[in-house]
Amino acid sequence: MNNSRRDFLKKSIMGGAGITLTAMGMPASSYARILGANDRVNVGLVGFSDRARQALLPCFFANNKELNFDLIGVSDIWNRRRDEGKAFLENKTGHSIQTYVNNDELYKNKDLDAVIIATADFQHAYHTIEAVGHKMDVYCEKPFAETMEDARAALKAVKGSGKIFQVGTQRRSGPSYHAAANFIKEGKFGPITMVEMTWNVNQPGRWRRPELVKSIRESDTDWKRFLAGRPQDSWDPRKYLEFRLFWPYSSGIFGQWMTHQIDTVHWFSGLKHPRSAVANGGIYVWKDGRANADTLTAVFEYGPEDDPKSGFQVMYSSRFHNSAGGIKEIYYSNGGTIDMDSNKISHTGGLTEREAQEMGMHANLLPDITLTSDAVKATTSANTGGDALTNGHVRNWMECVRSRKETNAPIEAAYSHSIALIMGNAAYRTGQKATFDEGKQEVMVGGKAFIM
Repeated sequence: MNNSRRDFLKKSIMGGAGITLTAMGMPASSYARILGANDRVNVGLVGFSDRARQALLPCFFANNKELNFDLIGVSDIWNRRRDEGKAFLENKTGHSIQTYVNNDELYKNKDLDAVIIATADFQHAYHTIEAVGHKMDVYCEKPFAETMEDARAALKAVKGSGKIFQVGTQRRSGPSYHAAANFIKEGKFGPITMVEMTWNVNQPGRWRRPELVKSIRESDTDWKRFLAGRPQDSWDPRKYLEFRLFWPYSSGIFGQWMTHQIDTVHWFSGLKHPRSAVANGGIYVWKDGRANADTLTAVFEYGPEDDPKSGFQVMYSSRFHNSAGGIKEIYYSNGGTIDMDSNKISHTGGLTEREAQEMGMHANLLPDITLTSDAVKATTSANTGGDALTNGHVRNWMECVRSRKETNAPIEAAYSHSIALIMGNAAYRTGQKATFDEGKQEVMVGGKAFIM
């Protein structure tokens, strides 16, 4: 690649990033021109969880006055969370908050326009179906669905509802991610040849709630409603409060962490799901009764279904017991890399003139470019009120509720990341290669659909 082309690419991506930033935000002055913009949007919270309290609600309240949104009620099946939610929200809003023992009661409120869903992983699709069935716009935390049955049903429900939907893969509202997506989609990066992703922490307490486990009683909540379509099971406070450690209530690492990163693969490549997945791992360090792995490595193959000889690999690894490496997302092509952690495109690893000449080829080196001047890094802490990625994502949903435009992370994105996490989970739990049947829309292992 000659210098003039490298200069052109550098200038064009910076221009593209600027366009993206402009398009992502909507000036307050423009709301007066939108039908219904002067009407307040009343929102209900489904699940007063840590994620809601520490991240989603701070982001909502950072934008609600400007966009004329209000939060008027909270539904939670645990009496403690209902009381805590009421106190928290009354302090934030300055007015009384109605509490509801379940969603049946919540949706009797005819003043409600939209909901934020922040419940257990396996409940997200179930609660989304409920919400759009009651004509609610929805912001739903990820992962979207842990089984294909749930994913298909929720996709159909949302598509048929005409309601605004955003899933909580907040990288889709990050300026640097938009800049990288534009660079790749415009052909400047070249074909993706491989992707490496990690998410490492050293946190024995991650997803543990020992003090709450000691204090909760079955009579404090509604265990049958909690199961939300899962097989009948006896009361277990650990499964209720530490659900991310137990299948089939969560796929653990796949659903909680991998979904964020694998979602960018679908976005950047335009591919809807992996072609195949293999995985291995186990509970090697934190032997505390959990059922989900504390260490996982998965390899996904992506590529067009009609051309099995083309495509690329995604290698994903995660561990709970050593944080070295942290979060990493690196995209490779023959010309160099996109490193989302460093916020840079570079010629690192690209085809040099010396290597190329041996085969009668020309060097293929990308320019060195900073993706955006205001990059926001992903962090290993899921619940940070100052998380600019989450703030941008919640705001995008609120803007789209106003404008009725499609969100940055619509239902199709939610469906795609669900397929990937289910394929990874299926491969890990069976020890076999998982594939996807397009016709049946099923994750397949050994010629059979993977069922929990």
